[in-house]
Amino acid sequence: MIRHWVLRSVFFLFLFLQSTAGVFAEEHERPILIISSYNPETFQTSQNISEFLEEYKLLGGTHPVVIENMNCKSFSEAPLWKSYMKNIFDKYRGERRPALVILLGQEAWASYISQEQVMYEIPLLCGMVSRNAIILPDDTVDLKNWEPESLDVLQEQKIKVAGYLYDYDIEKNVQLIRDFYPNVQHIAFVSDNSYGGVTLQAYVKKEMQKFPDIDLILLDGRKHTIYTIVDKIAKLPENTVILMGTWRVDKNEGYFMRNATYSMMSANPKLPAFSMTSIGLGHWALGGYIPSYRTIGKDLARQANAVLEKKNGEIRKIIQFIPNRYEFDAHKLKEAGLSEKILPQGAKLLNKDISFWEKYRFQLTLIALAFLFLLVGFFITLYFYLRTKKLKDELEESEIELVAAKEKAEESDRLKSAFLANMSHEIRTPLNAIVGFSNVLVSDDFSEDERQRFVNIIQTNSDLLLRLINDILDISRLETGRLKFTYEKHDLIHLCRGILSTTACSRKGGVVYVFNPAVETFEIETDGQRLQQILINLLSNANKFTENGEIRLDLKIDEPGNKVFFSVTDTGCGIPLEKQQVIFDRFAKLNEYAQGTGLGLAICRITVNMLGGEIWVDKDYTGGARFVFTHPIHRP
Repeated sequence: MIRHWVLRSVFFLFLFLQSTAGVFAEEHERPILIISSYNPETFQTSQNISEFLEEYKLLGGTHPVVIENMNCKSFSEAPLWKSYMKNIFDKYRGERRPALVILLGQEAWASYISQEQVMYEIPLLCGMVSRNAIILPDDTVDLKNWEPESLDVLQEQKIKVAGYLYDYDIEKNVQLIRDFYPNVQHIAFVSDNSYGGVTLQAYVKKEMQKFPDIDLILLDGRKHTIYTIVDKIAKLPENTVILMGTWRVDKNEGYFMRNATYSMMSANPKLPAFSMTSIGLGHWALGGYIPSYRTIGKDLARQANAVLEKKNGEIRKIIQFIPNRYEFDAHKLKEAGLSEKILPQGAKLLNKDISFWEKYRFQLTLIALAFLFLLVGFFITLYFYLRTKKLKDELEESEIELVAAKEKAEESDRLKSAFLANMSHEIRTPLNAIVGFSNVLVSDDFSEDERQRFVNIIQTNSDLLLRLINDILDISRLETGRLKFTYEKHDLIHLCRGILSTTACSRKGGVVYVFNPAVETFEIETDGQRLQQILINLLSNANKFTENGEIRLDLKIDEPGNKVFFSVTDTGCGIPLEKQQVIFDRFAKLNEYAQGTGLGLAICRITVNMLGGEIWVDKDYTGGARFVFTHPIHRP
């Protein structure tokens, strides 16, 4: 919600700037024309524009600024971008001809250099673009299988390039991979269905010709979804290293951010990965030789001012490359058994162990905020108590008003007591642990191992408190209908195997998973994220209450009845018959001392019902507990 609000605010800001700049353009000829790609990196684009406007004003610039957004999305729209750019230039010819054009983003840059005739006589600056580009295709090209040629724009004499460019270095990344893994035979390059992804892929194919002894495997987002990419990664041969390019858009034009690289990582966790664009750094990639990404709005303003101050209006090739540097993940290096001593000089380390305060600053801040919240709550409660008491004393003069006030107070107290009865234990337990162990951390009577154990307890209870809040938010959005479902076709067998792999880490030593579907593949139409949430909740409950034996996930497909029956069976302690209905109520727990919020099954029931199915406990099964729910194969 916050991200959408920010994007909408930026969008309306752009409209406002365009409208005001248009008025100024009528009074002053020769404006500065900024053309932005308006791609998913809108935040970075808007930040650069804001910095440019602020710096240009401070420098005393007098030219009005006009902003045009191309609204580029996935690469499937690439044949249209040239016409978008042409239409923009057609608006600014003759008397409206700009004094300077600034291009922000890869798509705008590619649309400009792909024009047959552009205003080359007008000074041009660019930012957020790469030295290596491709010429956009026409609408007759099969984009899915198109193999464009990588173009070095600095070698094109007709293109007057100036501004700030990224200069990706494939050779250094390949050499880095070889230094770490001398036996590498295959490099699997991951790129998405965006202009940046296709451009990087073309550049990588060109540069990898210098390494004929290494097999290049292309994991192309134009041909794959996130799910098929994960399957490909799981089946990569030995002596393969992943090289991350970009990943935001798959072939279905679905936007995937950091969660996509987590899925790729989990498909083959032992496979080493490197990044040439910072994608995957911090949680998956060991490292890479990547640009030092930063905002360049102020720098562009200074360049623009220098160009516009020249009376002849000519522009020199003021090329500034965003410098590259080596970046590595200290935790991943440690997991791979690699020493930091072998890193190139000047390399930047991420996730490096830091001081106790810096390492646990978030947790300690959260504890302080929780204490402050409780303190504020106490004073608010005290205030309302005193206010209520004063009102009660005043209302004693009128019996009718006193009765009305009393009934209102009793109703408020009843609702408060009902809520506190459900919530007090769940909130008090982690808070007691957080506050208690935070107090003993400052004592000198404990060893470092004991302190670490206290910190782990604080972290665990912080996670429990956060999970409780997330569950409350989830059930609130489900009950109020503010959560929208996105239906797509999903391979049920693949989805279930992925869920079993995800929850396997919480399985106890004496427990085994059993999943033997009758078919190898079966598609249903569902919201994959919500169906995964249901199964993960049920499997997590089974893991929690099963010490030995097995946990079985079964599917029964009833095509004539348009239903799939899911069941999760365990050999745990089971559920008494009289409790099998109430466990789906909010805050219902059979064991008050077991971890959990008591909201998981309530969320499952609401979600199953909204998907068009039903959920229940199998009364006939006595070897533990068995939860069964249905899901339509096709939406009505």
